[in-house]
Amino acid sequence: MVRLFPTDGFLLLALLLYAPVGLCLLVLRLFIGVHVFLISCALPDSVLRRFIVRVMCSVLGLFVRQSDPQLRDVNVRVYIANHVTQFDHNVINLLTSCNTPALNGAPGFICWSRGFMELGVTGSRAELVDSLKVYSSHRGNPPLLLFPEEAATNGRAGLLCFSSWPFSILDVVQPVALQVQRPLITVSVADSSWITELLWTFFVPFTVYQVRWMPSVPRRAEELSEDFALRVQEALAMELGVVSTRLTAADKTEHMKRLRHTSLLPFAPASSQPLAARPRMPSSLTGVAPEDVRITAMAQRVKEVLPHVPLEVIRIDLAQTNCVDTTIANLLEGRVPFFPESKEAGTDLPAPSTSQAAAASGIQGSVAVPSSKPATKQFARSSVERHLSLQERKRALYDYARR
Repeated sequence: MVRLFPTDGFLLLALLLYAPVGLCLLVLRLFIGVHVFLISCALPDSVLRRFIVRVMCSVLGLFVRQSDPQLRDVNVRVYIANHVTQFDHNVINLLTSCNTPALNGAPGFICWSRGFMELGVTGSRAELVDSLKVYSSHRGNPPLLLFPEEAATNGRAGLLCFSSWPFSILDVVQPVALQVQRPLITVSVADSSWITELLWTFFVPFTVYQVRWMPSVPRRAEELSEDFALRVQEALAMELGVVSTRLTAADKTEHMKRLRHTSLLPFAPASSQPLAARPRMPSSLTGVAPEDVRITAMAQRVKEVLPHVPLEVIRIDLAQTNCVDTTIANLLEGRVPFFPESKEAGTDLPAPSTSQAAAASGIQGSVAVPSSKPATKQFARSSVERHLSLQERKRALYDYARR
């Protein structure tokens, strides 16, 4: 999974020595945090309230610094920021009055206490955009603070692809670059809840939020919302010194699923299938390194799905990918050349996978939809029939691998 603790030996030792102090700080800051929450609820939204809460947050180890505050445009109604932690909207709210709509999670006390604005919209993004347009049309309402990435990242490698709906509200937005630093512990860990992030914030000595205001960006004439979002994303990535990627929040979720699936492979539950159906570990593996045992176990899983592929080819590719799904995809797509084994159940593939991939890539025209009939056991005479048979087998093997 994603690393939370440092891998350097010296930093890990420092974390162990700091742990008793950190636990004491955690308990003390929990009591102070309750008072900060009550004060923020009691005082009306004003400069005085933001100043008092910001000073009390420094006692909690949360420091907020801003660069170029003169660039903040008071006429802009939509702020666009990158997403790093679960409390980005609270931090920026310490600097200026703004509201962030609740997109996920059930409305209620928890949503309100975390500082989100409830709109009562549970439908599509189009309904949300219409509600935000109505909200922004009232000049008395605070500006909107939106996170087009729709998922938090550590902000050190790149930005997720911006969604286009935040750029459909108004024609002028102001980007806000956000960076977070803290010692000993990773800033943002995938799949961590807001409670976990809050406890680690209270545990570490301090967490520094750096907010940099950028000039407002207007929409160009006849510019689509997708192009507008991409232009702002590239400007924000350049300001942060990271890469502007095309990966979406859904890609991140799928990647985390694959990481969890890979990490659980060596520890499959004993009741998942009968004892006789599970592959036996060869006796030759006695005394083998744990890494080799893990690769062998993963290779057996691939072998069950693709019995015609030689085991050594599977092991070599698994050593590079370290993922069962990726190896299966590589073998099915012909990216790994091999000759099928002749005495296995899957001998209905008479030609090397590279030649099949070449035949498939050489076919031009409309896309054929695989039928529900099983793949033929005979070698088809035409390349079109062989391609269709290959597609049917690939779909069946993909379905089996997913199950």
